[in-house]
Amino acid sequence: MADTSMPLLKVEHLTKEFPTGSGFLGGKLSKKVVSAVNDVSFEIRAGETFGLVGESGCGKSTTGRAIMHLDPPTSGKVYFEGKDVSKMNKAQLKDMRREMQFIFQDPYASLNPRMTIGEIISEPMVIHGIGTPEERMDRVRELLDVVGLNPEHINRYPHEFSGGQRQRVGIARSFILRPKLIICDEPVSALDVSIQAQVLNLLKDLQKEYGTAYLFIAHDLSVVQHISDRVAVMYLGKMVELSDWKSLYAEPNHPYTQSLLSAVPIPDPDVQKSRKRIILAGDPPSPIDPPSGCRFHTRCPIAQAKCSESAPEFREVGEGHYCACHFAKPFPIKESHIDL
Repeated sequence: MADTSMPLLKVEHLTKEFPTGSGFLGGKLSKKVVSAVNDVSFEIRAGETFGLVGESGCGKSTTGRAIMHLDPPTSGKVYFEGKDVSKMNKAQLKDMRREMQFIFQDPYASLNPRMTIGEIISEPMVIHGIGTPEERMDRVRELLDVVGLNPEHINRYPHEFSGGQRQRVGIARSFILRPKLIICDEPVSALDVSIQAQVLNLLKDLQKEYGTAYLFIAHDLSVVQHISDRVAVMYLGKMVELSDWKSLYAEPNHPYTQSLLSAVPIPDPDVQKSRKRIILAGDPPSPIDPPSGCRFHTRCPIAQAKCSESAPEFREVGEGHYCACHFAKPFPIKESHIDL
C-alpha cells in the first residue's frame, strides 16, 4: 500500500440534506429536510482500500455520490489530490472524474441495454476524447481479458451475460481510464456468494496491478474484512467508529459495531456455537426526525441519560482508532438483551 504525505481523498465535515416538504416547527412554517449524511470526515491514501459499512439507509451510498459530486454536498469539503472539489467548474470536474470512477451496485440497471459491451466499456474514453476508435477497442479487448471475459464477446449486449459477468463489465468500464480512485457502491451485494468471492478477488488483483485506491461501500462486514485496509462504520448518517480492520474486528469499541460483528458467521462450527448474537431492540429511527444526543441511544443496551442529552465526540480511543461513544471501550456489550 502506497503512503504519501498528502491523502488522495480528504473528506471534511461532509453533510448532505434532502428536502422532504414543509411543516410547522415552533408555530412557524419551515422546510423539512432529511440529513442523509451528517458531519462525516475521513481520508483515503493512494493505493488504500477504505471500507464504509452500515445498515441500509445509513447514508453510505449518499456519501459516495456526494464525494463524486453526482449529488453535491450541502456543506463540508471534499479534497481530491489537494484540490477543493466544490470550487471546480464543469471542465475541472470532468477532469477530476477521469481520476475518480464509480462501480454501481446493480449490474442490471447500470449498463445501457441498447449498447454493446465494447461501446459501454469504451464510453469513458469517448467522453474524454481519448484515442482513436481502433485504440479504444484494443483497450477494451485488453480489459475484457483482464476481468476474465472473452474479448470475442465485445459486440454482445448486456442481456447476454449473467449478473457476475455484467458486474465484470462495470468493473472494466471503471478501469478503462486507469483512475486513481474508484468508489465501489456495494459492487457484490446483488451477486451470489460464490460470485462475490470472484469479484472481490478480481478487485484485489486489479488494485495490485494498477495501484488504484478504493472507497468500498457495503453493508456486509464479512465482505469488507477481506478487501479493506481501514473500515468506518456509519449509523443514521453519522460515523460511529473508524479503525484499521484488524483492530475493529478484534476490539470493537462501539456497541453498534459489536452488534454488527456478532452477526458475521465464523466458518468454525465449534466457535460459532459458542458465540452469542447481540440483537438490538427496535428499528433504526427515521432520519427525518433523528433522536437527540447520540443517534444510537434509542437502541443501545448500555445507554444512559447522558446519551440522550449530548452527542458524543468522535475521538481517538487507540492509535488510529476513533469512536463516537460516551462509554467507548473494547466489547462494551457483554451479552444480548434480547433472546433469540
